[in-house]
Amino acid sequence: MSSRDARGLPVVHTTLTQDPVVTGRAAVPYVGTRRTVTMTTMADIADRIPEVVGWVLENGHAPAGAPFLRYLVIDMERELVVEAGIPVDGPVEAAGEVYAGTLPAGRYATVVHTGHPDDLVGATGDLLRWAEREGLAFDASPGPDGEVWGCRLENYLTDPREEPDMDRWETELAFRLAD
Repeated sequence: MSSRDARGLPVVHTTLTQDPVVTGRAAVPYVGTRRTVTMTTMADIADRIPEVVGWVLENGHAPAGAPFLRYLVIDMERELVVEAGIPVDGPVEAAGEVYAGTLPAGRYATVVHTGHPDDLVGATGDLLRWAEREGLAFDASPGPDGEVWGCRLENYLTDPREEPDMDRWETELAFRLAD
């Protein structure tokens, strides 16, 4: 049986490529799609990233940053509401399953994790514990279906076409802080 921290996350120690920091970020337009998934069906949304990138390119827009997963509602034991998205170079009109949105401006706790995506749970736990030690509060609140986040991102910095070794992939975690 694995030990868990105060938030119920498994205690897994990872090696982060840098110390977490707090940074200010501007609002960023993006396009994305949303799914309700479980921890075992996360691929249902992660596998949509290429489709969203394809939509951006097919509709004459340019990606303006790394593709991401944005966690909107989290209940690790039941379901998560997650978006697959990509920043774009300006306002976009979209309809249907691919829609336009804006990642909110604000202060974010960030850290880069180098390693296999399966290790992101541990890296996330490390970031959450660091913020707690620093006295930082996240833009998150309890909701009827789980913890509702203002903006909690996994930004995939490595292009798998250029680096096939998943143990070398870089993922930035960026979690918006409460005002």
